[in-house]
Amino acid sequence: MELKSTLNLPRTEFAMKANLPQKEPTILARWQETGIYERIREARKGAPIYVLHDGPPYANGSIHLGHALNKCLKDFVVKSKTMAGFDAPYVPGWDCHGLPIEIKVDEKLGKKKLEMDPLRVRQECRAYADNFLNIQREQFQRLGVFGRFDRPYSTMSPDYEAVIVETLFSFLEKDAIYKGLRPVYWCIFDKTALAEAEVEYETHTSPSVWVKYALTSDPAAIDPALKGKKVSTIIWTTTPWTLPASMAVAFHPGIEYVALETGDSVYIVAEALAKATIESCSLTGAQIIARFSGRKLENITFAHPFLDRKILGVLADYVTTDQGTGAVHTAPSHGADDFYTGTKYKLDQTCNVDEAGRMRNGLPEYEGKTVFQANEPIIELLKKRGVLMAQAKLEHQYPHCWRCHNPVIFRATEQWFIGMESPLEGSTLRQRALDEIKKVKWDPAWGEERISNMIATRPDWCISRQRVWGVPIAVFFCGEKSCGELLRSPQVNRAVVELFAREGADAWYKHEAKEIIPAGTKCAKCGGAEFRKEMDIIDVWFESGSSHAAVLGHEPGLPWPADLYLEGSDQYRGWFHSSLLCAVGTRNQSPYRMVITNGWTLDPEGRPMSKSLGNGVDPVDVAKRLGSEIVRLWVASVDFREDVHASEELMQRVADNYKKVRNTFKNMLGNLYDFNPAEHAVEFSKLEPLDRYALVLTADLTKELRQWYEEFAFHKIYQRLNQFCVVDLSAFYFDVIKDRLYTAATNSQARRSAQTALWQIASALVKLTAPILSFTAEEVWQYLPQGKDWPASVHLARFPAPEEVAGASNWDDAAFRADWAVMLSVRDVALKALEEERKKETIGRSEEAQVTISAAEHAHQVLERNRKHLRELLKVSSVVLEKATSGNGAAAIHVKVAPAQGTKCERCWTYSTHVGEDKQYPTVCERCSQALAEMFGPRNEDEIGNKAQN
Repeated sequence: MELKSTLNLPRTEFAMKANLPQKEPTILARWQETGIYERIREARKGAPIYVLHDGPPYANGSIHLGHALNKCLKDFVVKSKTMAGFDAPYVPGWDCHGLPIEIKVDEKLGKKKLEMDPLRVRQECRAYADNFLNIQREQFQRLGVFGRFDRPYSTMSPDYEAVIVETLFSFLEKDAIYKGLRPVYWCIFDKTALAEAEVEYETHTSPSVWVKYALTSDPAAIDPALKGKKVSTIIWTTTPWTLPASMAVAFHPGIEYVALETGDSVYIVAEALAKATIESCSLTGAQIIARFSGRKLENITFAHPFLDRKILGVLADYVTTDQGTGAVHTAPSHGADDFYTGTKYKLDQTCNVDEAGRMRNGLPEYEGKTVFQANEPIIELLKKRGVLMAQAKLEHQYPHCWRCHNPVIFRATEQWFIGMESPLEGSTLRQRALDEIKKVKWDPAWGEERISNMIATRPDWCISRQRVWGVPIAVFFCGEKSCGELLRSPQVNRAVVELFAREGADAWYKHEAKEIIPAGTKCAKCGGAEFRKEMDIIDVWFESGSSHAAVLGHEPGLPWPADLYLEGSDQYRGWFHSSLLCAVGTRNQSPYRMVITNGWTLDPEGRPMSKSLGNGVDPVDVAKRLGSEIVRLWVASVDFREDVHASEELMQRVADNYKKVRNTFKNMLGNLYDFNPAEHAVEFSKLEPLDRYALVLTADLTKELRQWYEEFAFHKIYQRLNQFCVVDLSAFYFDVIKDRLYTAATNSQARRSAQTALWQIASALVKLTAPILSFTAEEVWQYLPQGKDWPASVHLARFPAPEEVAGASNWDDAAFRADWAVMLSVRDVALKALEEERKKETIGRSEEAQVTISAAEHAHQVLERNRKHLRELLKVSSVVLEKATSGNGAAAIHVKVAPAQGTKCERCWTYSTHVGEDKQYPTVCERCSQALAEMFGPRNEDEIGNKAQN
């Protein structure tokens, strides 16, 4: 008989080589065939509901690593909440309107677009968005994300578009929306207004100029010392192109100003900036001849540097002494502060820059040029007029369009705004939003201050855009030329909402005003019956900010408000911001109870990933080569609240750690090939002490991981899971029980005890890892021996409780834990002693050794109670215990190592003085002799061979 054939060696079809790129699609297909998302909903029906509301990604291009990071995090949350016992639905959404899509369609259509009506352009945009919605939907599902992907929400669907205008009308009917002339961020390349959330600051080099404005009013009115002097002020600006719009010079009322005399000229500047101005403008020998408050400069007049225009001296608190001269040229049509100053002093606010940024109604030198092209000719003009005091180049942070990344300008145009100071429930929209922020849990906590500051200081919200692809601001004006009054009618508003719900926003472009407005509608101001439509569209942030109203509160399983919003940290000024304002403005309440943010994806050098740098990691490519599971595990590995790093090397490192986890499952499954829980499971109280202890460790792990899922601390789960698999299981428990699993009789209590523990550990671990390792957990689940009421998918299961893993009394047994603390200390000392003897070549494998342990009273008592288990724990052939007279802790434990006595057993490789005593099995030790007798009975070579093969 070949003794190897009598060993219980592992066997499983669960492969060590994962082949994830090939295996994952088959698991996906099974999920789709069985309707896994719908089955989960059915299984959790009636459970407490937890709603994570999805922030819509933009339907433009394939997904990038930032998308993968965010969607996997959401999937971790939804799956972990589901397995914790909640009904956690997830409705993915897409943002489908807006400039980037329209620009792509512009590029495709070229000049042909100019000949197309808006409806056909919108059809092209819709087809473009729909294509990428489908691409991204498939890519997100390929990552293992569960959700209602067959019925997502889309900002371009008719029902959603109806909600957008319904939300708009709610503001309108509360008089919170107005149309007015205001300076707004304007992209001259995309020819549209931008909201603050659509502006990013990037490094830009601007020309800076110091320009002389000659005083035309009586200088003695400022200070007697200036009587009869040739007085000017000097302004400093980095936007020479705004000088044609200059209507005033602003001074701070509380700042001290001085008059600097050099030669026959006198210049008024802020005293704090006098030295810097003298150096910049080379005012050789300049001396201060007078000091006065900025208040003295109100209503004085200057000559425009190159136009026939009187320039007024005005006062403004926004003037600073950080840089410049303390005198600020004021162009009401090109700056927010300038505009409000212009309103106060009744200055001309006409904008002579068109939608493409071209200068109009100006001098030949710059007429028709774009604003940035006009800088140089205007500087040359200043030189010719003798008013350019100095010039330089300034590299600074300048606002850019977040879509096309070109610099933007301020431009005064008629736009639609939501007033932040609009009355609301005895307060204002701004204050109510600030009040609601305090009720939300913010993670990280600094998010509360960040969004509060943004809400507190933001201007009125510009919600209009001058484009085609979006939802129109669906209001009407009286068609009478002498009237033009805005039609305010809830009945008309309701008709528009119902029309959009039936036909979508395209209806605005299909139907004339008279086809939409109910018959008999009259203008409240003049009684006219003819109306015209507004053709501006709504800011896409208003659209996505209305998603809570479109998705939540319409069906029992999706209540309003959401429990959680989870997006990138840029959304404090984006979706978190617009959602809050839309919800507070219409429902007087925040749409979310908690907000979590993830950081940016960076390369190893800390640079943001971008196509232009070519430093991105493509999650679709990683999924094809390494598997989606590696992308998911990478997401779990990083502390997502900070900016996170990714590279091919990091993905490979994660893949290596994945192999360790997979090998852990393979080890357990391989030793459970003949285990049936219903027949073979051993009661907790009858388990071997080591197996009980392994379950205590697993119960501790269960408690930790469940707590970290609750805290969304996925990186801690990743680290602890890795440590548990490598250290607690592979290096300790698996290593120790291997001998018992392989050599004990197949149906012995000792082997079934180890198998029971392995099955409990595997059952707990597969459930605890399922939210993150969704594919692998499902694969393991199919190979794991099934327990009572075992669901068809691991994703239909519940997380285990610690008491279920180890038994309530066992898990809380302090004395048991204390004993194991002692035994593990002894094991540490013994392993060091064994290693020293191995280096001396006294022994080879640890089974070749006999150890003598000397321990003081308490430790000795513990060891005596567990004497029969020490040989297994230390993986030696025999253990001798001696009682030491004194000592405490590990220092009181002494281990001597000597070569084991007896003969090597050919079956288990341990040494025993009893080898040869069993005449039937003369080459095995007494343990193996007993095991063979239990397995095969009296010796019969043919029968033994058949049993061993079976």
